[in-house]
Amino acid sequence: MKLRTDLLKHLTKEDFMEEVLANNPRYKPEPSFSQKGVGSLSSASTEQRAQEEARSTALIQRLMKRSHETGDKGVE
Repeated sequence: MKLRTDLLKHLTKEDFMEEVLANNPRYKPEPSFSQKGVGSLSSASTEQRAQEEARSTALIQRLMKRSHETGDKGVE
């Protein structure tokens, strides 16, 4: 996935939460999570990777659309 830092200013809280919630089932907290605040993220399956790629592509397209709507000329 290409990191598009030029589009970050068009990212909303809703965009961020969508991705957080999509990855949430993969997170496995340690038994002592409430004490230490640590856990792990399980490996993604091939299907999950494909879904992640689709979400990423859709997000980039949404951010580019917002960029063009606001008249941001620095985004291609």
